[in-house]
Amino acid sequence: MGKVLRFVKLKSWEDYFEEFLLQKELEGLRPRTLNDYRYYIPRFFEGIALENAETITQRVKEYFTQELSPASFNLRRSYIKSFFSYLVAQGAVTENPIDFPKRKDEGRARAIPKETLERLLELPDKSTFAGLRNYTLMLFSLDTGIRPGEALQLLPKDFNVRGREVAISKEVAKTKTSRTLPLSPVVCITVQKLLSSRHPTWKDDVPVFCSQDGEYLQVRSWSHVLARYSKKLGIRVTPYDLRHSFAILYLRNGGNVFALQRTMGHTDLNMTKRYLALDGDDLRNELEKSSPINSLIKPKKRVK
Repeated sequence: MGKVLRFVKLKSWEDYFEEFLLQKELEGLRPRTLNDYRYYIPRFFEGIALENAETITQRVKEYFTQELSPASFNLRRSYIKSFFSYLVAQGAVTENPIDFPKRKDEGRARAIPKETLERLLELPDKSTFAGLRNYTLMLFSLDTGIRPGEALQLLPKDFNVRGREVAISKEVAKTKTSRTLPLSPVVCITVQKLLSSRHPTWKDDVPVFCSQDGEYLQVRSWSHVLARYSKKLGIRVTPYDLRHSFAILYLRNGGNVFALQRTMGHTDLNMTKRYLALDGDDLRNELEKSSPINSLIKPKKRVK
């Protein structure tokens, strides 16, 4: 895995990285993506110099042979490969060391058990802003299946509490296609409580699901919050587990797969079909409801 690099120009990776970020910003990348670059690239280069080709080649091997999920592996690969492509274009390196393919993600989604979700919703201390935010964000995620990165960018103006809907603009949507999602009454009430709890000095450009200081809350921070709750539950829960749980429970409750596709913002129905994976209990319940035998053979009445 990885190629041996030949360096033709001596310049620190930090210098190139600042130029790289500026170019990406000019290209119109979202703040979240820029923040991800700021997170992953420095951690990759930590303790090594750009001109040390052998060290970088070794770091590539170590960094990508860790025990990572396909999603985490592919995410790191994407950001680091992009930066090395920039280095190649600038003449800093002759080849991109990220020359290996993505890991195949089987797309196996999992739904958190209903009992666990009920316990999870009981954990936040709703007497504090952070606790109320956490509770509201959990409810909102389970009601809409929204992507965590989309939810954390929403502003007060995006919510129409009276109309029971939220607008995901193309600037926020991962697919750059706007969509409007309906909201359940209980979620609208909780969102309104959260909006009423905002600090009076916060302006309209402060996200709804912000930090206690009115700062943008990153997905990683939200993951850490759920990780703390997970320790109390004894079951790991991630932001995307809430999205997956919404989708699977939506279908189990009789929801339409095409409606689910639009709600989740999938551009391809194949992405939505991953949630159709049914376990043994699902298949048994569906058989009891839908088997042709039910109409062909009538159950015998018991003789009292």
